[in-house]
Amino acid sequence: MLHPQVTAAAKIRHRPPSDILAADPYEQLKFARQAMEDAVDAECGPALPLAVVADVDAHGVPCRLYATRPDAPIFVYLHGGGWSYGSIETTDRTCRRIADRSGCAVLNVGYRLAPEHVFPAAQEDVEAVLSYVRKSDLGVDASRLAIGGDSAGAQLATIAARRQRDAGTPLDHQTLIYPALDPMTASASYDEVGEYGLDRQAMKMAWETYIPDPVQRLTPDAAIFATPDLSGMPSTLIITAEYDALRDEGADYADALIAAGVQVVHTRYMGVNHGFARKLALIDAARAATDQVASSLRAALLF
Repeated sequence: MLHPQVTAAAKIRHRPPSDILAADPYEQLKFARQAMEDAVDAECGPALPLAVVADVDAHGVPCRLYATRPDAPIFVYLHGGGWSYGSIETTDRTCRRIADRSGCAVLNVGYRLAPEHVFPAAQEDVEAVLSYVRKSDLGVDASRLAIGGDSAGAQLATIAARRQRDAGTPLDHQTLIYPALDPMTASASYDEVGEYGLDRQAMKMAWETYIPDPVQRLTPDAAIFATPDLSGMPSTLIITAEYDALRDEGADYADALIAAGVQVVHTRYMGVNHGFARKLALIDAARAATDQVASSLRAALLF
């Protein structure tokens, strides 16, 4: 059963008026972007104070660094939003909590969004940030480096992890919160739970906006399942949600990583839907999931 907190949370964000709904898709996207920003305080709660909160220019990519102590391992976080919306601000509270609970530094990345910047712009930004982290003096220990994100951000994270593996500079860990991994949107969960906030039509539009060329959508730099060999990928935490259309592709990826010999923890949070994990002020499971991410980072990077 869908948790009552999820039902209540769905009423927080502004819904587009009829004239916006009738407008062109870009006007709808602009409304969705602003509505997500406007709801941050109500959905995510107050900003947790930390010893270090600093905006950073990472080779031209805006980022925000959070830390509680010097020389901490670093976790690069990529926000969700269908590659088209979301920002540093929409995951600010999540990153603060992870930094506070994990003892790791967190770098929150403001990668370029589609449709203004289509594939591979966001991916290039992630690569630029990883290079910056390794070469710059951020006061962190870049020799212990993890990556992660939610939804579209999780897709960018695991593609970056695979590319780093192939380049001979493997990452130490990845955390993927309800990752968007299948451009074909073929999973049965789209049919079973697509009515709970994210459906096949919306996800198809997200993929098509991010990667307009259908051929490119099926390459290993877009679809992680097109990677012929997943061995050597970093240890992985995958979080999925019971009422999420992306549920099955996240589970399938966990199975594929395990089959390749990768250390994997896959946790399914029951009674919640897509997007639950950043709603720290409204959903108990959001705080539990965020703290699980922090615990996973501690285990992977600090011990």
